[in-house]
Amino acid sequence: MSDLKIGIVTKEWPPAIYGGAGVHVLQLTQALRNIEAISVDVHCFGGARDDAFGYSVPSHFADANPALQALATDIEIASQLGTVDIVHSHTWYANMAGHIAALQYQIPHVISAHSLEPLRPWKAEQLAGGYAISSWAEKTAYEAAAAIIAVSDAMRADVLAAYSSIDPSKVLTIRNGVDTKKFAPNRDPSVAAQYGITGSYAIFVGRITRQKGLAHLLRAWKSVPAEHGLVLAAGSPDEEGIGTEVADLISELQRLRTNIWWIKDMVPHTELTALLTGAELFICPSIYEPLGIVNLEAMGCETAVLGSRVGGIPEVVADKETGELVDYNGDGQLFEQALTESIARLMSQPDLLKKYGAAGRVRAMTCFGWDAVAAATVDLYRRVIA
Repeated sequence: MSDLKIGIVTKEWPPAIYGGAGVHVLQLTQALRNIEAISVDVHCFGGARDDAFGYSVPSHFADANPALQALATDIEIASQLGTVDIVHSHTWYANMAGHIAALQYQIPHVISAHSLEPLRPWKAEQLAGGYAISSWAEKTAYEAAAAIIAVSDAMRADVLAAYSSIDPSKVLTIRNGVDTKKFAPNRDPSVAAQYGITGSYAIFVGRITRQKGLAHLLRAWKSVPAEHGLVLAAGSPDEEGIGTEVADLISELQRLRTNIWWIKDMVPHTELTALLTGAELFICPSIYEPLGIVNLEAMGCETAVLGSRVGGIPEVVADKETGELVDYNGDGQLFEQALTESIARLMSQPDLLKKYGAAGRVRAMTCFGWDAVAAATVDLYRRVIA
């Protein structure tokens, strides 16, 4: 018999997980369900599921702007949250479901801040006029929420700067975690061979979006010594412009080099860990990153990380200990030059990269366990309910 029933609201849920927020929701839910006297219902976008309450876009919104589709789905989800003690929403897509349920049923609404619309102006390319709607939805929900979980100290500062009317006492940092049993060294060279990958390589894993900085990495790679290979596990462009730009940059590199490999489809987990383990270096060139679970996943696989010094990345990647950081101040050309220099220097020092990788796994195991994340989250739930 549970004494606390939680309603998790999320856009992403298996099999439709394509970003860090989705990974977070899945692994947090699994960890919460391991706690005695806690029950969790998951309400997700994307239609019926066996292990969650799934909702499709209402038929009369089938041709609407994606932001309106999200709000219509939120209203349907909110109507089903009357039996939970607390609702916990993730990303702006789901925030309005939590907000409406809190008003309708007088239950606390907790938000996990994975990103902020005011800090992602390029989303206007994806959502067009819907960006104004998503921004309104996020602001309204955040300002009314009982509590906001920031996934890093940098994200907490961003929340308070973006929404100055929010009481700082209700914004708490609980960092993301990583499952270091799932993300562990997997030394299986047959996986690289399966993809035609040969020789030493660095790897990028992520969605094709402006914030992930992939275009910057590809331009930087033009000046990296040709002996170093690059694996790109990159797909799901969030709008046509960035998708075309990245595809053109990859094609240009592939015309000049034979060691650039682009994997467009989602890589199965065991293959992903083998590719991460086999890489000399994991590269995270994000220009906006609240925390960056993908860095933790690489660290779990004992791979050194080169990341940008933005958002929560410095809270994950210990500079000169588990990897290195590159400054980004908005100047793309300078950023690309710094990436080129760091990549070329690090790829020429395999012993240093092995040292960084070993330290990274230790850090991931000791500082970012999901059990601790779940316990801290439940403690917050109980405080806002009290």
